Amino acid sequence: MKVSVWDTYVRRKDSKLMHFDILVPNAINDEKTILEYGETYLKGKPFETERLNTKICNFCHIEEATDVVKRQIENTGFSIIEMENCN
Repeated sequence: MKVSVWDTYVRRKDSKLMHFDILVPNAINDEKTILEYGETYLKGKPFETERLNTKICNFCHIEEATDVVKRQIENTGFSIIEMENCN
C-alpha cells in the first residue's frame, strides 16, 4: 500500500513544538480530511495545542506502508508517526 506522508508541526500550549507525520492512503488528498485526522490524534493527548492548518501540515512524500501502518490505516483511516514533543 502506498501512503502519503503529511509533515506536521503544531505548537503546544506549553510552547513546545510537536512534530509528527500523518500517513494516509495515497488516494486521499483532501486537506480537510487530513487535518481532521490530525485533530483526532491531538484530542487524545493530555495537553492542549493550537489548531492544525495547511501552513503547519504539508504533503511531504509518498512511501510504501509498513505492516503496522497498514493495520492502523485499516482500523482508523490514518496512521501517526510521532517525532518530537508528542508525549
